[in-house]
Amino acid sequence: MTRLTDKVALITGAGAGIGEASAVRFAQEGARVVALDRDRAGAERVAESIRAAGGQAHALEGDVSRESDCARAVEWTKSEHGAIHVLFNVAGVVDSGTLVDASEETLRRAFDINVMGMFFMSRLVVPIMIEQGGGSILNVGSVAGPHAVKDRGVYCVTKAAVLGLTKSLAIDFVGQGVRCNVICPGTVETPSWHARVQQADNPDEALKMFIARQPMGRVGQPEEVASLAVYLASDEAAYVTGQAHYIDGGMTM
Repeated sequence: MTRLTDKVALITGAGAGIGEASAVRFAQEGARVVALDRDRAGAERVAESIRAAGGQAHALEGDVSRESDCARAVEWTKSEHGAIHVLFNVAGVVDSGTLVDASEETLRRAFDINVMGMFFMSRLVVPIMIEQGGGSILNVGSVAGPHAVKDRGVYCVTKAAVLGLTKSLAIDFVGQGVRCNVICPGTVETPSWHARVQQADNPDEALKMFIARQPMGRVGQPEEVASLAVYLASDEAAYVTGQAHYIDGGMTM
């Protein structure tokens, strides 16, 4: 598996869930991985597991909602590796409740992480990609962006913004070799998802509900999303940009 050999991949939210699975898979495909997460211990654990398996990885601590943290991560990666071929924006938060229930603080926090983090990282990386002759930006969106999901008002709004951000980047820089795509998962089994299930008034019923909304009758695995990300990051997807790629167990059929 060498689809990402000699590519440098900077992955946000790499300390758990989809970010962790993608960091591991990218390294297996030959990429030099920079794992960025605000949880330093999580990022270090992922990077160490990659190195123990013979891959190349380095952990960085940073909060994507802070432009200064994003700049440090991008500058370190460019300085250390000389290029950034892939940016995978995974970091995000999920808030429950309707928009009527949401506070201004909740909405601003979600935008800072889910949207501004991708904006900061992309704005910093695009000039590097143009200078080096191209690159691939991947964003984690959600089926909640294009289609909306009940009781996820703030999340739906931010993920709709991610779709617009992705398409804007794609159309503005397609002529300079920069591709940008968004992955829209359905329900995926991650630590944050498990936490939401356990926080429900009736966790057993919540679990049944989450599973039932996928016609496949199960939730997705982070590794399945990582497999799609590898394809979109690789040269195999050289003709693919500006697209929303659903991986949702049939949820939006």
